[in-house]
Amino acid sequence: MLWNKDDARSSGRDPVSVGRWRNRGPMILIHALALGATVNFFRYERKLGRAGVAFGTDLAIVTQTISFAFVAHLIEIALWAKLFVICKEFQDFGSAYYHSAVNYTTLGYGDVIMSPSWKLLGPLEGADGALMFGVSTAMIFAVTQRLILARFVDLRE
Repeated sequence: MLWNKDDARSSGRDPVSVGRWRNRGPMILIHALALGATVNFFRYERKLGRAGVAFGTDLAIVTQTISFAFVAHLIEIALWAKLFVICKEFQDFGSAYYHSAVNYTTLGYGDVIMSPSWKLLGPLEGADGALMFGVSTAMIFAVTQRLILARFVDLRE
């Protein structure tokens, strides 16, 4: 169960601890699942002999990899938004999701600001988003690199 504002204050938990311990684990798990799906998908395409054969097929493989990563990010943004609603920082999920997306992507518009007692969750979410975008970039790069090596024999050295 995620902490709400009263639980956090009465139990001595600060917002950073709440965000770090209640959302960090699920974020890693979600991206691990996306990474696993990507690895299994690529292995399947390679086993069928489609990886590195034609531009269109390779484009489809990269597009699917990007889709896995993108869906993982959308889910992670939703989890942060849910935490914001539970903390009673937002009344509706839509506003919380918008604020979460701004934080997660490190846009930092500043048009919606959380209360002083919870605003440290914003930078924590931004750091989380930056790290998860790094994982996604690595996934996409690894697939692209494998496709290039499969397609162009002269680059395998």
